[in-house]
Amino acid sequence: MVTVKHKILVLSGKGGVGKSTFSAQLSFALANKDYQVGLLDIDICGPSIPKMLGLEGQDIHQSNLGWSPIYLDSNLGVMSIGFMLPHPDEAVIWRGPRKNGLIKQFLKDVHWGEIDYLVVDAPPGTSDEHISIVQFLLASGIDGAVIVTTPQQVSLIDVRKEISFCKKVGIRVLGVVENMSGLRQPVSDLRFERIDGVTGVEDVTEWARRYIRENAPELSSLFACSEVFDSSGGGAAKMCAEMSVPFLGKVPMDPQLGKAAEEGRSCFEDKRCGASSPAILRIVEELIASHEQ
Repeated sequence: MVTVKHKILVLSGKGGVGKSTFSAQLSFALANKDYQVGLLDIDICGPSIPKMLGLEGQDIHQSNLGWSPIYLDSNLGVMSIGFMLPHPDEAVIWRGPRKNGLIKQFLKDVHWGEIDYLVVDAPPGTSDEHISIVQFLLASGIDGAVIVTTPQQVSLIDVRKEISFCKKVGIRVLGVVENMSGLRQPVSDLRFERIDGVTGVEDVTEWARRYIRENAPELSSLFACSEVFDSSGGGAAKMCAEMSVPFLGKVPMDPQLGKAAEEGRSCFEDKRCGASSPAILRIVEELIASHEQ
């Protein structure tokens, strides 16, 4: 770890909030800015990073320097237990000590080389893996944790516990990201349905798109927005104010971002993720600026 300049933990108190998606896109963004980046997946029982970077089926190689990361690009290396499983459907049924041993190996025996950022994607909660990674990284220096949540209270309740965990173990909270903060997608990507009590549901997408093109073409350049989760309680921003931690920003629910993650692509490659990529980029730039101060 002495060759790693900055170490960032990505945490969430609750599963399914898009933590691994954010970790993957954070790594893509840092690599696009010409930093040397490592992405370490310590979600032992549910490793999704190989899929999200399009690296499924790769094998780890060992040299006299240790384990070699799998490189997506010359400046983006990845390590995950997913590369060690004989089959992607294989279940990892391990007790705590064995999980902790592998995490220690990932930190001690992986030859990252000289890198600027190590992004560590952790499983949800405050369990064995978190205690282990914190103990190991505190010894070598860690910048802090980015915590990912969704806007609704059922997620924020668990995220509050994650923030308390960080404070108790001495990990600086770099900030909180509110993911899936409302659905936002281009009007041109919407599907339209007509519902009545006789025919049920009828797909009228083609008719609606043609109507827009002929009668209101200016609508095609707009984004349709909808609050999917209840954020009437103030969402992550209010929680951050109450708990005195930074709020990094909101990332909207973007179907194109989900598709990019499924296909192992960076959301910054093209303009298809126009609803989400600018929001992620602003958060990344804020994180970089906090390190340079």
